[in-house]
Amino acid sequence: MRSVWPRLAAMLALTAACHSAFVVATPSLAFAQAAAKGDKASVTSLIQRGSALFDDAEYEESIQTLSAALLRPGTSKQEKIEIYRLLAYNYIVLKRADEADAAVRGLLVLDETYSLPPTESPRFKDFFKATREKWESEGKPGREKVDSPAAEKPIRIMHTSPAQVPPGTLIKLTGRVEDPDGRVRAMQLAYRAGAEGKFILVPASYTLGEFRAQIPSDAVKPPLVEYYLQAIDKGGLPLTSRGDAATPLRIAVPAAQKGGVLTSPWFWVPVGLAVVGGGVAATYILLNQRTSTVTIRVTE
Repeated sequence: MRSVWPRLAAMLALTAACHSAFVVATPSLAFAQAAAKGDKASVTSLIQRGSALFDDAEYEESIQTLSAALLRPGTSKQEKIEIYRLLAYNYIVLKRADEADAAVRGLLVLDETYSLPPTESPRFKDFFKATREKWESEGKPGREKVDSPAAEKPIRIMHTSPAQVPPGTLIKLTGRVEDPDGRVRAMQLAYRAGAEGKFILVPASYTLGEFRAQIPSDAVKPPLVEYYLQAIDKGGLPLTSRGDAATPLRIAVPAAQKGGVLTSPWFWVPVGLAVVGGGVAATYILLNQRTSTVTIRVTE
């Protein structure tokens, strides 16, 4: 009579693998549910983080974080003024004069009486003063939209994110921009390997409302790659985005597996979800010396 234990051990291992797969899959489900509910970092926390990054001399990351805050729905006037101020500081330090000029102008359009505190660095005060003088000599462009507001038509980025790709794949991204008022001057792609670290910002090809960009193969590593797309105006400031530094788009990058499909976690994850979702109930294990039978009942 053959022993029941080899078959019993195999079945128990299968059940354990299914439960393990469910545990591994849970964070991804939680992330998807959070994204579906529209959970976003608050504007205040993004501004605070952007300010802290500036103080730590992480200027590019500060710009990315502040840009995310600028595009958040419902951002108040005072919050936008603070965002523009910090953006201008970053651009001035990086010697990106055109973008710094655009940030100061954005601030002045919201509050033409704004002035930096007397204790502020002369480097920033002098730049703000020079930009104000030029802006006023040009007739304060942009103020007409505040004094006589007219509804600007929304800009939409139409893009489908791939669900997953193999490691080392060159990811080609495409899409189009709906821009009824013709405000978009360029598109940018920001990407990074994994869920931490600095985003690498690169220009995208943008012609007649369509864009193309690529995430290089050396950045495509397990477990995922993150990215976002943003449309910018003639001054280099963001107008809208698809994802951002705080809530990027994600592409899964599964690790290469050896030993066939039964050893792959990508096989066991759906199995685990199906089994747990159906309600696995191992009711009785009957061991009989005469019949050597194992019974596992699956109930809905």
